Amino acid sequence: MIRTLLASAALCAVLAVQAHADEKVFSAKLVSQAVLPANTMIAAPADAPAALKTSGKFTTADRKRTEKLASIPGKDGARLTGLSLPFDGQPLQGFSGIKTMADGTFWTLSDNGFGSKNNSSDAMLMLHHIKIDWASGKVDRLGTLFLSDPDKKAPFPIVMEGADKRYLTGADFDVESIQPVADGFWVGEEFGPYVLKFDIEGRLTDVIATVVDGKPVTSPDNALVSLPANPAAKMPVFNLKRSGGFEGLAMSKDGAKLYGLLEGPLFLEDGSVEKTDGQTALRIIELDAASKTWTGRSWLYPLSEGGVAIGDFNMVDATTALVIERDNGAGSPSKACADPKKPEPTCFEAPAKHKRIYKIEMSDENVGKAARKIGYIDLMNIADPDKKAMQGSENGVYTMPFVTIENVDVVDATHIIVGNDNNLPFSAGRALDKADDNEFVLLDVGTFLTAK
Repeated sequence: MIRTLLASAALCAVLAVQAHADEKVFSAKLVSQAVLPANTMIAAPADAPAALKTSGKFTTADRKRTEKLASIPGKDGARLTGLSLPFDGQPLQGFSGIKTMADGTFWTLSDNGFGSKNNSSDAMLMLHHIKIDWASGKVDRLGTLFLSDPDKKAPFPIVMEGADKRYLTGADFDVESIQPVADGFWVGEEFGPYVLKFDIEGRLTDVIATVVDGKPVTSPDNALVSLPANPAAKMPVFNLKRSGGFEGLAMSKDGAKLYGLLEGPLFLEDGSVEKTDGQTALRIIELDAASKTWTGRSWLYPLSEGGVAIGDFNMVDATTALVIERDNGAGSPSKACADPKKPEPTCFEAPAKHKRIYKIEMSDENVGKAARKIGYIDLMNIADPDKKAMQGSENGVYTMPFVTIENVDVVDATHIIVGNDNNLPFSAGRALDKADDNEFVLLDVGTFLTAK
């Protein structure tokens, strides 16, 4: 009997290990690369308030106003990135979501600005229509929509509340994901978190608060949360960490449903986080596009060992999707600091390791359960036998050692596009002393896209 129990326990242990170790790795080949240089700025609209003509004025550690241009050095840890704030204009960088259009162009968006709600009140929120020339490696901006709230749809006072033109800033919303539709754009947002709807002119029309299992989901950055004046009073309850909102927003192929994927796990009443099969899990929440209401259906996205967050999310077909999963590392492991606790300008204190794109299945059969991970491609091991990379390849292997990789979508039956969010000017993962460019790559992943 004891021998039988031990054998059963051993079998269970083996099965548990297999459950976490059976993730299949698929190959990816670099077809082309396009680079948008880091120091790419655009002017604010002519009718924008003077405060928005420059950006990054509140990015010192104490967030005090600094008007002198290029007087605040950009840093990634102990390393200077070679660019300084404030900027003359608005940075085009920080792409944090992408969608392929039928004509081969793309819509993307710049996220909230300089990394936090507190330092981004002069960063304008923007959607960009871009075209990529894969032959020349150039990114062409066809147009930009500066987002605004002329009809006062935001349920709180925005930074430009009293301005003639109520442009939205990175202190109002943190926009992270995009789905263009015939009458405008759906956008996933992190502060609320909210799902936002904009018309074709970039004007806010809807702000949809998040609900899961009948309960509101609230981040510490939600503008409607008030802290008590008495320190001894009961503090507000948040069930989502800061920067844990909708990093991903996918849409069903028929346009009827939206799927918001949170970047962070929901906190439970006992202070723990949601898990599935022992793994930290993120919610994928279904929204009905026509009624603009949550359907009550959701799935759990299990983070793999080494993964701490997701970067983007788009559907492949009716039941499968692509998800970027990442760690918080940046830089080549070959240039790691000898002692991570003593970072130096000549090494990466936390090199990139876990940078993946997973294909998952979320169907009627697994609603309320874990989405099935079909397999992944490793963004730190992309084959480049034809030397197509303009930068980032060594010994026939292209890598994406960026802290945040936040753009992925299907281009055609065998190719996907992937791009980084360069957090200008605070990320230097490609080189030790240079702010990251925005890199877009076209990858041949035919076997991956057809995998079942």
